[in-house]
Amino acid sequence: MTDERQVLAVLDEVYAAWAANDADAFVAPYAEAATATLPGTYLSDREAIRATMACVFAGGLKGSKAVHEVQNVRFVGTDAALVSSKGAVVPSGEPEPDPESRSLETWVLSRRDGSWRIEAFHNCAA
Repeated sequence: MTDERQVLAVLDEVYAAWAANDADAFVAPYAEAATATLPGTYLSDREAIRATMACVFAGGLKGSKAVHEVQNVRFVGTDAALVSSKGAVVPSGEPEPDPESRSLETWVLSRRDGSWRIEAFHNCAA
C-alpha cells in the first residue's frame, strides 16, 4: 500500500468511527498529544478529543455521520503528511449534509513505528 493510501486509510477509519458514533474508535488513530482546533474550540490532547466526541455523539450529533472530500495530500519528508479536505456533517435521518456544517479541514499526520497517526486537525467554515 502506498504512503498516500495509508494516510487516507487513517481518515477513512475516523469517518467510519463517526458513522458508528464511537468516540473511542474515533480517537484510536490520533497520537496521544494530538490537538484539534475547531471554530471556538481548542482540544489539547487525544483524551479531550475523545471526551468531546463522546459528548456530541450522545447529544446533538447522535446518529449523524461526517463526509469528506480530500483535496490534496502532501508529504513533508518521509514521515509527515498534510491533508487538505472539505467536510460536512450529515444529521441523523437526513440524506444530505447540513449546509451550515460545511468546512475546510487540515490534517497533520506523522509516521511512528511504521504507523500513521493524526497529530493535529483544524477546521473552519467553508
